[in-house]
Amino acid sequence: MNDYEIEHLERLRKNLSECTVLLKKDGSFPLEKPCRIAAYGSGVRHTAKGGTGSGEVNSRMFVNVEQGLTDAGFEITSTEWLDTYDRLAERAKKHHLMNLKSDARRNHTLAVVEGMGRTVNEPEYYIPIHAEADAAIYVLRRISGEGSDRSEEDIRLSDTEVRDILSINAMYPKFMLVINAGGYVDLSPVSKVGNILILSQLGVETGHVLADLLLGRSAPSGHLTASWAAIDQMNQNTEFGMRDDTRYKEGIYVGYRYYDAMGVKALFPFGYGLSYTDFEISDPSFEQHGEEIHVHCTVKNTGNFKGKETVQLYVSSPLSKVNQPYQQLAAFAKTEELKPQQQQNLTLTFMMRDLSVYDEENESCMLFQGDYLLRLGNSSLNTQLIGAYHIENDTPVQKTLRSFEKCDFEDLIIPDIEREIPDTVIMIDTDQIANRPLHPFDTRIDPQLADLNDSELAMTNIGSFGGGISIIGAAGHQVAGAAGETSSHAVHKGFPVIVMADGPAGLRLSRFYFEDCKGNVHSIGPVFPETISELLPKGVVKTVNHFKKKPGRKDTVLEQHATALPIGTAIAQSFNLKFAEECGDIAGHEMELFNIDLWLAPALNIQRDPRCGRNFEYFSEDPLVSGFFAAAITKGVQSHAGKGATLKHYAANNQETNRYNNNSMVSERAMREIYLRGFEIAIRTCAPAAVMTSYNLIDGIHASEHQGLLLNILRRQFGYTGIVMTDWVTAGFLFSRHAKYASPDAAKVAAASNDLFMPGSKKELKEILKGLKKGTVSRSDLLINATRIKRVYNELHKGESV
Repeated sequence: MNDYEIEHLERLRKNLSECTVLLKKDGSFPLEKPCRIAAYGSGVRHTAKGGTGSGEVNSRMFVNVEQGLTDAGFEITSTEWLDTYDRLAERAKKHHLMNLKSDARRNHTLAVVEGMGRTVNEPEYYIPIHAEADAAIYVLRRISGEGSDRSEEDIRLSDTEVRDILSINAMYPKFMLVINAGGYVDLSPVSKVGNILILSQLGVETGHVLADLLLGRSAPSGHLTASWAAIDQMNQNTEFGMRDDTRYKEGIYVGYRYYDAMGVKALFPFGYGLSYTDFEISDPSFEQHGEEIHVHCTVKNTGNFKGKETVQLYVSSPLSKVNQPYQQLAAFAKTEELKPQQQQNLTLTFMMRDLSVYDEENESCMLFQGDYLLRLGNSSLNTQLIGAYHIENDTPVQKTLRSFEKCDFEDLIIPDIEREIPDTVIMIDTDQIANRPLHPFDTRIDPQLADLNDSELAMTNIGSFGGGISIIGAAGHQVAGAAGETSSHAVHKGFPVIVMADGPAGLRLSRFYFEDCKGNVHSIGPVFPETISELLPKGVVKTVNHFKKKPGRKDTVLEQHATALPIGTAIAQSFNLKFAEECGDIAGHEMELFNIDLWLAPALNIQRDPRCGRNFEYFSEDPLVSGFFAAAITKGVQSHAGKGATLKHYAANNQETNRYNNNSMVSERAMREIYLRGFEIAIRTCAPAAVMTSYNLIDGIHASEHQGLLLNILRRQFGYTGIVMTDWVTAGFLFSRHAKYASPDAAKVAAASNDLFMPGSKKELKEILKGLKKGTVSRSDLLINATRIKRVYNELHKGESV
């Protein structure tokens, strides 16, 4: 292994336990020393390090649970069970592939389309459980990915899993149920188990981390960033997975906002997480500092084991003319590792404007008059009312422009819960809270670019095409396996070639490649990854691989091994922004090593529904958590001169079903307060180099073409001056002629200040040139976009703020 690989893995491993969430404990863990252990479940050998699709990273190695236990000195006594399960799993996979091909024939599609993101359901089986051991674990595995949503069957435990978990729980005095999943699983049938740990999917070191936790070499200190409820408790006042139009009828009541308002106690609530020890939060106080509220408290480790605690601050806004959630997260802070009886003072800080409400009547974001109750605790259901601050008059904090059409439904309204009367109230000086105007639109034009002809200018607004396989996100040709790059047609005018790598769980690149005599790079190995090639006709795979360029005797084979980071949900569960920044720093360092300019990460869409197949990439059901973790990762990346991060997917990208043609129907208030607020926080906090628009439509308009979303909100309200690009759109493959909505038009995309249509093709070039003739887009639009790309690139390389 290279020195950088060893260093990056060491930096990750010492922090990864913070990403794990202990849901239940009975005192039988941690274990005193390595021992005989009976390890059951699909996740022991088939441990998932992350999800599929853009979240996959081609790392050199991966430590599964079996190897992690063995490396730590455990003797695994259940190998007979594991061997038998392997044979059953292989048969289940073959049956799964047959079903996909059958579905493709029935639906007149390709098996690769039907199978994208779909995973093998856990089979039903009976394998005797009789291994003798001092302790036991059952590793429950779930994996999901880009292109397909999760089924209810995937979220529930199978009958076999329930039977085996309960049997093992009764058989072994020391038993831990381990969840190796990127998202929610309904654990209600096994709630009697005394020890339950969410290991999550932690990248390369996943297996070693579990061994460390079992032995007490580290302690779990993560907290949930999404509510884990029984399926029967989920919000029924909504739509999900609709083919053409999906109505977000729940409005602002997403996740814990719904459960709290309805008085429903989730199985494990938002913000929840235990440790091997216990903590006490005391001595709260608070005061105003300009636009901020500062809350102070003391945290003490009252148990007998080392650990860290996360303190969370929730605010209940006053009852007003618009419906309000019972409470919403306003701030959080995490202690250092505290020894038994050690304590630490913490300060939690938030900006009052981040609790503003969109007022349609005044077209402004408002802080309404009344008491704002402060609740301090360690989960959304375990808080103490510590006081309130009072705003005397309705206070506008941001001018807006109406940007979305009215929906054909009314948002869910839940009757307000009467607020308590606090003992301590401070008066807010609203003169210190600015009412921010709209930003002017940046219309600068680089004179060097002004004399480009129409074709050259159009090429600056689309990705460089002609190399790579854009369908699987590898359209670059300067770096092997890169996702794409900008055009080189205007380099003589100083226009940059920007090379991009996919994310968000690390840099997604080819591990092996070679350079030919002309300096061009070529990936070595199969053209298609296994998850795609096994769904294609064998003749197609064989033919494509046959004609792929192979290294000659004089060609040098080179390597580029990226580090697989924890999934986004796991990083956020740490509630440790410094660790998130360190993950970004690791990615930024590898961008330097592999000549990558833009990383297509982080992803911060809201975990609106646990069935979304890409929730593992995202941070939370809460926009504040999403915004601050995206900002921290971006800060780490952009601490490296010339390297930029890309916030994605902007916006309301919350399902994979028909993701290229699905229309998200969301009210203006819900868009602003739930689905856009995280982007606003991240942009304000860290000035990302780029933002990627989502595939889906909003109001029947593709997000990449939506002038309200891009011009009114992103550019003028948020004041964003960086690069905007589309997600990877390959129209001939992704868009059906029979779809309700057409594919995005590159001319309309450019006119909406979306600077880059990626990965680029002749189709987009023709559309822009046609748009110039029709007046759909102007040369001025194209020049402003090209100027912005050039300026951002130059500012990054100078180490300046975008």
